[in-house]
Amino acid sequence: MKKLFTTAAVSAICIAAASTAFAASHTGAGACLITKNNTNPFFVKMKEGAAAKAAEMGMDFQAFAGEKDGDASPQIIAVENCVAAGAKGILITPSNDSVGPALKKAREAGILVIALDTPLADADAQDMTFATDNFEAGLLIGKWAKATLGDAAANAHIGMLDINKDNISVDVARDTGFLVGFGIEVPDLTVMGSETDPRVIGHESSGANPEGGVTSVENLLAKDPELNVVYTINEPAAEGAYQALKKAGREKDVLIVSVDGGCPGIASVKSGVIGATSQQYPLLMASKGIEAIAAFAADGTKPTASEGLTFFNTGVNLVTDQPAEGVPSIDSAKGTELCWG
Repeated sequence: MKKLFTTAAVSAICIAAASTAFAASHTGAGACLITKNNTNPFFVKMKEGAAAKAAEMGMDFQAFAGEKDGDASPQIIAVENCVAAGAKGILITPSNDSVGPALKKAREAGILVIALDTPLADADAQDMTFATDNFEAGLLIGKWAKATLGDAAANAHIGMLDINKDNISVDVARDTGFLVGFGIEVPDLTVMGSETDPRVIGHESSGANPEGGVTSVENLLAKDPELNVVYTINEPAAEGAYQALKKAGREKDVLIVSVDGGCPGIASVKSGVIGATSQQYPLLMASKGIEAIAAFAADGTKPTASEGLTFFNTGVNLVTDQPAEGVPSIDSAKGTELCWG
């Protein structure tokens, strides 16, 4: 217990020290980036994009990260320290909605809060979300999978690899988007698992990582050895799914689809591990977020949503080397030009 307390205390001191340095070095508008972790290439690219844009615009910048998806405690500490440091804006990929109250306090202190990729359920916890249209991302891979299977789609055996059971907005949007794209009725688009279609074997919590992907597919194969379509929340989970399928000797007869568009994921499309993935653009999310903070610091201007949406859409493309009729896509060569990580 003493050791655990000491580790937590040291972590808090390190965050506080970083924030103090941010305040002390303040020469212009200050921006904070807080990601879910600092290992996922998606978040690494966000940090790169935000840091580069902040340097270009002469802004002070600090980056913080949680330890894993779903753990909001380090993010809450980071928000509090950004407020104390006098930041003008916070960019955050929230681990879950429990970070919302801290963000509302930040807004009350006059700080612009922009959620990146993952909006919070409480609309008052952010001024705007800059994100991929995650429902569209899921819709594209769902349509592709259905078109690729053709008549066999009517008897598909589908496994769903989500992040967890918390109904995180990005998780829900991709999951339900895929199912709708595949032609499966989803009664409630706000939660995962409301569908009753027997083609869906089940939903597994992958943790959005390779290890979770392995365990999830092992569980799904145990439920239904005829599994032939695997939806994955992201490409690290898809990597694990493939490992499990290969171990079972099923890697050649199961379609894997995903979302992200990182360079390793696009390489997996090229090699045939992933059939299709929806590519998003984290560097653009972060750099546009920094521009929004600069505008807010200059004259109080706040960002507005894209037409017809409730968020600022940073775009998505389906990447596959097996194009399907009626489903717009780019190939892995173009995806490689646009990838990250």
